[in-house]
Amino acid sequence: MSSKASKWHGRIEGAAAHCAVPGCDEAGEFRAPLSPGDFDGPGDYLYLCLDHVRAHNARYNYFAGMSADQIEAAQSPIAGWERQTRAFATAGGNPGPAWNDFADPLDAISARFRPGVERARPDRFTAAERSALGVLGLKDDADRMALRRRYSELVRRYHPDRNGGDRGFEAKLGKAIEAYQLLKGSRAFAA
Repeated sequence: MSSKASKWHGRIEGAAAHCAVPGCDEAGEFRAPLSPGDFDGPGDYLYLCLDHVRAHNARYNYFAGMSADQIEAAQSPIAGWERQTRAFATAGGNPGPAWNDFADPLDAISARFRPGVERARPDRFTAAERSALGVLGLKDDADRMALRRRYSELVRRYHPDRNGGDRGFEAKLGKAIEAYQLLKGSRAFAA
């Protein structure tokens, strides 16, 4: 059975009969590093009593004896990760299921698992919606916010109440309203 958890973190019960400090008769139950270890294994340790390990930790400096460049390299966020790793698979994605080689005359399912096959994205807009985008002066990558912002801008510019009563822009206003009505109900701008 496991014994009661130790009150002190890092205590190694029964590690050494006596503390490594000369003249101390306490049990050496705490490991204290002599020098910084490396990634090939642990460094060298002294086994000290609680009072002496506290004193050791208070004066211990990991960076003692290192140059400024070595300290900077040790503090790097990627320190210890400079080794080479194997490359990921170039096909991308997971291999297909065991049944991906069945006869699929329409190629509806198995094309997804074939490496190197580009799937065509369905066109986002119909021809009428593309024409409406042109009326509003928007590109294919416009989102719902850009559509609303551009529509508001055109209404403010062309409305007779906003442009001093000039009715010369009524045709442009009508086209902008019609284009907006078509696009706001479009599947591409669905919320």
